[in-house]
Amino acid sequence: MSLKVGDIITFERTFTAEDVELFTKISGDKGSHHVTPNEQGRLVVQGLLTATLPTKIGGDNNVLARTMNFEFLRPVFTGDTIICEATIDQYEEQDKNRIAISASFQCTNQKNKLVLGGNFAGVIL
Repeated sequence: MSLKVGDIITFERTFTAEDVELFTKISGDKGSHHVTPNEQGRLVVQGLLTATLPTKIGGDNNVLARTMNFEFLRPVFTGDTIICEATIDQYEEQDKNRIAISASFQCTNQKNKLVLGGNFAGVIL
């Protein structure tokens, strides 16, 4: 995929209880809200699990990240579908073997409420 400034990349994911359980094991983030369902039977998805949406977009494009900034705005629950939209802000060849890239992103839930925003920058080798 050849990217350019202004391109918008979108990725969507619905989080499950199994996702939260696996991430709990891997991360060790065992806060009670991640392991005990609320009155609606849902778990709170770990913030860093939600943050895998913009990192997937970077991974799909072979970005070696140097910086990542996240602003967690609302909780995400199991069963929520999150849509991540990343906008390429910089895509610049530094030399024949390296491209500088930066992008800003926002993630919204199925109710069109912003749950996560931020940006990342790095290089493509």
